[in-house]
Amino acid sequence: MRTVNMHQAKTHLSRLVQAAANGEPFIIARAGKPMVKVIPLEAPETGTLRRTGFLAGRISVPPDFDNIGSTEIEALFEDDG
Repeated sequence: MRTVNMHQAKTHLSRLVQAAANGEPFIIARAGKPMVKVIPLEAPETGTLRRTGFLAGRISVPPDFDNIGSTEIEALFEDDG
């Protein structure tokens, strides 16, 4: 695994990160002492993660959804005295 010093990492960060994303991890060292290891993330490919609409067809909203509990709520605001 490749080791680069801090100055070299700052100077060539874009290139080093691209190489890591392509499967070439590297270590950043300060004064010869290894500090961090840069490895690619196992992120899903663009477009494969879909959250919106994942329950489509599995749930239904009642037609009176906007009025559910309105009677009870009105009773809470009515004057008792």
